[in-house]
Amino acid sequence: MKTLHKVAIIAVLIFLFIKGTQAQIQQSNLNQIELLKQFIGNWKVDIAEDTTCFWDVRLFGSGLEGNIKYVTNGKTINEGKQLLGYDKNIDKFIDVELINGKNINLFALWFISENKCVIHLYNDISNPEKATFKEELEFKTPDLFLETIKINNKPDKTYAFIRVKINE
Repeated sequence: MKTLHKVAIIAVLIFLFIKGTQAQIQQSNLNQIELLKQFIGNWKVDIAEDTTCFWDVRLFGSGLEGNIKYVTNGKTINEGKQLLGYDKNIDKFIDVELINGKNINLFALWFISENKCVIHLYNDISNPEKATFKEELEFKTPDLFLETIKINNKPDKTYAFIRVKINE
């Protein structure tokens, strides 16, 4: 009887392990690469009374390349680069940001619906529910998305990104 009991417990544990592993690697039905293309273009966001951030985003392979510029009173005060690449194994984008004078930032980004995506620090990708820092982006229109920064799951700041037309 003890042997049968042990075999049953082992079988249940193996079943739970397999189900948990499948749930972690199960990919969404969302086409992450196509949804990310919504960001292609030129964006402007006011981050302070006299400071604006310009974000220029271009297609690069299966991801995006971005240039970031912070302008205060018409003068560029800082710049940076961004590269987002799709990792098909985890069905998410890895986002690397390099801003002059700051440490490298490494994030994971993925869409949770057609018009919403979340961004976490890469270190929190395996347990996003416990992340202390999180961004939620929601497209309101093709030319407007809101970025809500959450600290400890509470909204901290919200920014409105507006698509701008650049005369070329």
